[in-house]
Amino acid sequence: MSNTEHFSYDNKIVRNFAYATALWSLVGMLVGIIVAAQLVMPELNLFEWITFGRLRPLHTNAVIFAFVGNGIFMGVYYSLQRLMKARMFNDTLSAIHFWGWQLIIVFAAITLPLGFSSGKEYAELEWPIDIMITLIWVVFGINMFGTILKRREKHLYVAVWFYIATWITVAMLHIVNSFAMPYAAFHSYSWYAGVQDALVQWWYGHNAVAFFLTTPYLGLMYYFLPKAANRPVYSYRLSIIHFWALIFLYIWAGPHHLLYSALPDWAQSLGTVFSIMLIAPSWGGMINGLLTLRGAWDKVRDDAVLKFFVVAVTAYGMATFEGPLLSIKSVNAISHYTDWTIAHVHIGALGWNGFLTFGVLYWLFPRIFQTKLFSQKLASTHFWLGTLGILFYAVPLYWAGITQSFMWKEFTPEGILKYPNFLETVNAILPMYWLRLVGGLLYFTGTAIGVYNLTKTAQQGKLLANEPAEAPALSAITHVGKNDHWHRWIERRPIQLLIVSFVAVAIGGVIEFVPTFLIKSNIPTIASVKPYTPLELHGRDIYVKEGCNTCHSQMIRPFRSETERYGEYSKAGEFVYDHPFQWGSKRTGPDLAREGGKYPDSWHYNHMDDPRTMSPGSIMPSYAHMIDNDLDVSTTAGKIRAMQTLGVPYPEGYDKLAERDVVRQAKVIQKSLANDGIKVSDKKQIIAVIAYLQRLGKDIKGDETFTRFTTPETTGTDSLQTIK
Repeated sequence: MSNTEHFSYDNKIVRNFAYATALWSLVGMLVGIIVAAQLVMPELNLFEWITFGRLRPLHTNAVIFAFVGNGIFMGVYYSLQRLMKARMFNDTLSAIHFWGWQLIIVFAAITLPLGFSSGKEYAELEWPIDIMITLIWVVFGINMFGTILKRREKHLYVAVWFYIATWITVAMLHIVNSFAMPYAAFHSYSWYAGVQDALVQWWYGHNAVAFFLTTPYLGLMYYFLPKAANRPVYSYRLSIIHFWALIFLYIWAGPHHLLYSALPDWAQSLGTVFSIMLIAPSWGGMINGLLTLRGAWDKVRDDAVLKFFVVAVTAYGMATFEGPLLSIKSVNAISHYTDWTIAHVHIGALGWNGFLTFGVLYWLFPRIFQTKLFSQKLASTHFWLGTLGILFYAVPLYWAGITQSFMWKEFTPEGILKYPNFLETVNAILPMYWLRLVGGLLYFTGTAIGVYNLTKTAQQGKLLANEPAEAPALSAITHVGKNDHWHRWIERRPIQLLIVSFVAVAIGGVIEFVPTFLIKSNIPTIASVKPYTPLELHGRDIYVKEGCNTCHSQMIRPFRSETERYGEYSKAGEFVYDHPFQWGSKRTGPDLAREGGKYPDSWHYNHMDDPRTMSPGSIMPSYAHMIDNDLDVSTTAGKIRAMQTLGVPYPEGYDKLAERDVVRQAKVIQKSLANDGIKVSDKKQIIAVIAYLQRLGKDIKGDETFTRFTTPETTGTDSLQTIK
């Protein structure tokens, strides 16, 4: 035993991430309950910084990056040390990682309600925080790979494969999607525009689900499920197929979020084909997880940890069956923009991520605190409340989604829309929204009970901060033996595994991006489409700030039901100046792609002030604060220069004239409102928002006014030319 080395595992960092996971589970789900309540009681939108549009991205970020993110790090830091038979590479890096990640979450919790948002779903945080995320992710990577390289175990267990693929892919996704052009300390424009931005965003968005919410959790499943069941993983060979097929196929599937949109058809078809193929490796992982429990089903009845794990893996199977189903065009035509998608997402978030996290927490706490779980009965209560919560949340939303789609598409025998008023569909599904709220309350109650149970467990025990361990030293990595499986070669070489994983995940993105970015015929331009005026640009930025894109789409699909309701279907060339794109992913309100000129300026003013005066039964928040808040024109020149850098063809030197044009166009709208008896200053935010809404779709209609730029040389001191 002279080669035996004595060391210790760092349980303090595991405890810290576990505490953070429990805390942020309460915060993220509480915000979810608030936004669910706001949909049925719009009067709960009390102040501008807690409106639905600002809180909804806070909810998604809190659940994904705070709750699930801390859950990932908790599980990785515990399992990696034991799989590598080594303490984490550097305790200081562990601490920097922990406190840096919590600081990022706090910044997100402050900036999102204040309206600092990039407007990109699941990536709303602005550029300084994006840089922080990158740095902390690098710290995590150094700590993880340092631990792997100093390991005392030759073999890299399957969980470690998933951790490595997660780290490199999330780094790639975050960096590529976060390219932006700052124009102020906490404001920027996406580097990409229109169709290209949509492709990059959903390449990121879908794979954030794949490589932040799925692959690391599969790694946790492969470690903690066998530990809890005290049984080996069902099939080593299946885990190999599961891993490589999953990470290769997943990266191609992003375009299925953009079916029937202005994205080129070939890209849509690629997304559909690879999404359908994903069902095989996804279900391979589910089967591997569930069959690991063979012979242990009697234990499941009495063990709360295994109950959570079984439902989690089952929810993973359901979600990964439904994902490919929703990527079939005929099904997507029904589901997209409806609450069906919301139900689908929450099966994964609440079932797969939520229940697996709580199962791991219940398994970990007694071990690191050297005690028994405070109450098995409370854990069981948590399980049943959570399960009922998922059912009460998801089932009504499936019903609501199908109801929405059928009502949107239904025609009378005379060939006209049966429900031309969008609010008819909103009012029809309000009972389902109430049931969704009940489901959220049940799930949150279970979570609160779980956090209480874990707190009492920690209090009755004592943290084993440095857990003693011993293992033989690893002198050298030997060659693969004759009887070893061929895959053993790469399992013993972490750097090669990292490189091959990166190649596997990068191929799909490269093949989808290169033609879309380099071949102009994929994004045909439209001569009548011109850049936004400075006032319209300000209005668009306020639209993004308020999160209007969370409820309204700007993408009319080529369906008769949509062209009858909204107007001519959308073309790729319409969006070449949209940084970021605003196609949306959910229609809680109607599509706005052809909103310009549909109503007078006074209608928009009154609708923003109190939506129910113009649209009885509306669940939209009041945006009366826009009437009171002054428009900040000090950033006008910076916005124009940023847009010029991004290729928007404003005339040279226009940044020096743009602020004056803001005033000109604002006075035109002010006069229009005054003609309808509304007195308002031309310096208010509402003026800019009206300008933006009145612009939407007008370039295609061919009746735009006050939106054409000319050079100072042709107009003397004028830089804008009114065209009628």
